[in-house]
Amino acid sequence: MDVEKEKLLAACAGAALVEDGMRVGLGTGTTVAYLLPELARRAVKARFIATSPRTEEAARKLGLPVEPFDTFNQLDLAIDGADQIAANGWLIKGGGGAHTREKIVASCAARFVVIADSTKLVDFLHGPVPLELLDFGHAATLRHLEPTVLRSGVKSPDGGLVADYQGEFDDPAVLARWFEATPGVLGHGLFAPDLVSDVLVGRGTSVQRAPKEGTP
Repeated sequence: MDVEKEKLLAACAGAALVEDGMRVGLGTGTTVAYLLPELARRAVKARFIATSPRTEEAARKLGLPVEPFDTFNQLDLAIDGADQIAANGWLIKGGGGAHTREKIVASCAARFVVIADSTKLVDFLHGPVPLELLDFGHAATLRHLEPTVLRSGVKSPDGGLVADYQGEFDDPAVLARWFEATPGVLGHGLFAPDLVSDVLVGRGTSVQRAPKEGTP
C-alpha cells in the first residue's frame, strides 16, 4: 500500500469536481495538501475560501484566489480530508485543529466531499476525538470532559484551545450531544453522516466511493 499515492488519487478525484464559477471551500490536512496543486494545475476559474491560515497560505502561493468567507452566503462545494471514516458514515476530523471552521464550511456547502486514503476507513470510530475549547475556565471544562487532554502549545485558527477526548464510546451521536451540551466546548471533530455528500477513497491504484449505510 502506497498511502501517499492513495492520497494523491483521492485529491485528484476531488479536484475534478471543481468547475468554473464555483465557490469552493478548502479543508486542512495532508490530503488537501495534494488537492491544492491539482487545482492549480487544472487552472479552474473558481473562487475559494480556506479553513485555516495554513491552507490559505499554500493556496495563494499556488495562485489560487482565496477570498474571505464572509464574501459568500453559501458554497457550491467543500472538499476536505478526514482522520477516521466509519462504516456507518460518521467521521472524525480535527487532526490539524481546524475542525470547528471545517464544520462551518461543510455545513454551508451544497455538497461536502471527503477525500482520503484507505487507512482512514474503520469499522467503528474510536478516540481521540478533537475538541476546541474556550480558554476561559478551560480547567473546569476539562474536568467535566475527562478523559480529555490539551494539546500543548496548540491553538485553533481562531485562538481556541485544542484538546483530544481519549475516552471510549459506542454511539458517536450520543457523544456529540454531550460535547455540544458542555459549556466551554466551541466545537468537536465528530461529523454526522447527513453532513457528508460523498467520500472518495484512494485504494491501491483507483478511487472508490465509500458506500453510505443502508445503500447497496
